[in-house]
Amino acid sequence: MIKRSISFALALVLCVGLSFGQNNPKYIFYLIGDGMGLNQVHAAEVFLASQQQKNTTVPMVFSTFPVASHATSHSLSHGVTDSGAGGTALAVGFKTKNGVIGMDSAGVKSYKSIAYMAKEKGMKVGITTSVSIDHATPASFYANQKDRNMYYEIGQDIIKSNFDFFGGSGFLKPETNAKKETVAPLYPQLEKAGYTLLYGMKDFNQVKKGQNKLILMNDKGTPASSLKFAIDQKQGDMNLANITEAAIKTLSQGKQGFFLMVEGGKIDWACHANDGASAIHEVLDFNKAVEKAYEFYKKHPKETLIIVTADHETGGLGVGNGGSTLRLGQIASQKISQEELSAKINELRKNSPNATWEDVKNLISTETGLWTKVKADEAEIKAAYEKSFINHQNETSKSLYATIDKIASLSINALNKASSLSWASGSHSAAYIPIFAIGVGAEKFSHKMDNVDIPRTVAEIAGWKFDELTY
Repeated sequence: MIKRSISFALALVLCVGLSFGQNNPKYIFYLIGDGMGLNQVHAAEVFLASQQQKNTTVPMVFSTFPVASHATSHSLSHGVTDSGAGGTALAVGFKTKNGVIGMDSAGVKSYKSIAYMAKEKGMKVGITTSVSIDHATPASFYANQKDRNMYYEIGQDIIKSNFDFFGGSGFLKPETNAKKETVAPLYPQLEKAGYTLLYGMKDFNQVKKGQNKLILMNDKGTPASSLKFAIDQKQGDMNLANITEAAIKTLSQGKQGFFLMVEGGKIDWACHANDGASAIHEVLDFNKAVEKAYEFYKKHPKETLIIVTADHETGGLGVGNGGSTLRLGQIASQKISQEELSAKINELRKNSPNATWEDVKNLISTETGLWTKVKADEAEIKAAYEKSFINHQNETSKSLYATIDKIASLSINALNKASSLSWASGSHSAAYIPIFAIGVGAEKFSHKMDNVDIPRTVAEIAGWKFDELTY
């Protein structure tokens, strides 16, 4: 009886040991809201509550995850990171100087991202975004370049990665290298390397089951720089949730497991422009992509890890700008992005160069709700109208990714102010970035971290040796 008990105890210990040894996630989702600080998340949830006339917050799916924390994001060179250094930190677990992709600050030593580690361990790998595939954050997971603006060279690094799925709007400079020379087109090189190039969801839906190494881009004829802002999207437009779903469908074929990085890239763009409504809609759009990952998690809860974080905060967004009452519900009156409003004003100026103030005011009101639904002073906006339409001295306001008509930027500023939103700048800030996690090993993200700790912790949970993450 004693021998039998000892044997049973040893067997139990062995089984427990094996179960712990095998308790590594088979599926890893790494979702990054570019520019999404804690206040971007909070603003979106206050906005959702306002739509139900509630003085509270309505959570998005990722803020219901059982583990939530925050992290610092400074780069090696600056207190405020850019997306190159921020993306690199999240991808490789090392800090570098601003502007560098997957390398040390000298641009000499290359770092290996956790996406490469996943691939080497037999997992399928996907890299997706709502902006161009060669943009800084997605690039940090597959490329090693000394300058984030080396778009052609970054695109070529896809070939060495041999990753299974890429998705985004397209490529910025597929025929021009960093020296501004015309060079061999990138697309044929990708096809020669075994990638199938797909344009839009119609192309993806025609892919045969089992076909790997796909690059999904937006429909031909659309900008390569990014998808449309979520607030501007119409039925049939490609969105981040589409791309995420396509990636999951592709990567989940077979038994290898997968690593999928998803970037909500245009949160950052909207915040650079201080466009509050567009920023909120981008966060909600990013949440829809997270929902796709969460749906997968619910089918494989004991095999899946989901991490949601950001590379940095953009704009120094403030929720509340003086009064005790939040009025974020008013931001719902904005129907299009600041960028699209600017285009409409430019179109009006082109077609009716002597348009009256009432003409311009009606356009602004229709698209933003100013003066009809939202009280705001019109003096500054009217002064910009007079300078532009009467004196024909058009002014613009520049953000990192767009040049906006001054009338449009002043209109959006007025709506932000009326809606209790304020901005510190049109650039990045050093504000904390959020961390949300669920699934296998999620409890390891329960404390304040630095951005480099996030991929290091992923590697630990996955059972990868971190010293293997350098070339």
